[in-house]
Amino acid sequence: MVSQIRPAIVMLLVMTAITGFAYPLGMTGIVQLVFPDQANGSLIEKDGKVIGSRLIGQAFTDPKYFHGRPSATLAPDPRDANKTVEAPYNAANSGGSNLGPTSKVLIERVTAEVGKLKAENPATPVPVDLVTTSASGLDPDITPASAAFQVPRVAKARGLPEDRVRQLVESNTEGRTFALLGEPRVNVLQLNLALDGLPVR
Repeated sequence: MVSQIRPAIVMLLVMTAITGFAYPLGMTGIVQLVFPDQANGSLIEKDGKVIGSRLIGQAFTDPKYFHGRPSATLAPDPRDANKTVEAPYNAANSGGSNLGPTSKVLIERVTAEVGKLKAENPATPVPVDLVTTSASGLDPDITPASAAFQVPRVAKARGLPEDRVRQLVESNTEGRTFALLGEPRVNVLQLNLALDGLPVR
């Protein structure tokens, strides 16, 4: 019996050392060398301080900033641990609303959002990603159409010509990955940082 247990224990220890320590440490080292920015969370710094990540959206509500997609993420209610409260872009609780297309709650929320956005820019159809949440609730990007829709509001709030803001959107639009994967997109945080970087008149 000892002759059977001993090889099993040795194999367990060897495989634990390989798969539990050597492989993860090796992969971490390689990734840190080859893709250090991505390995560390694609963080964005301003004045030496981390202000966000290119991978996780943020809630911008000020009219002078571009707004991202709505987020359906939640967090525990600090007053009652059995309940939850809305916590946009909560990376600790990633997830969508799970509301289906026939959900009355979803229809009412989207209708209300469309109404607000129509008042902001009545001449342009409201892009769908400005009123619907993503599956993760953390989407940092919007479509170029969503960014273009917000140009008049942002330009007015900042006292800038619309053409200047439109050019900034175009210069911050990323194309498809390898020219064929995904869709063109605009990272909201990076676009807003570029806006803040414009010279003050």
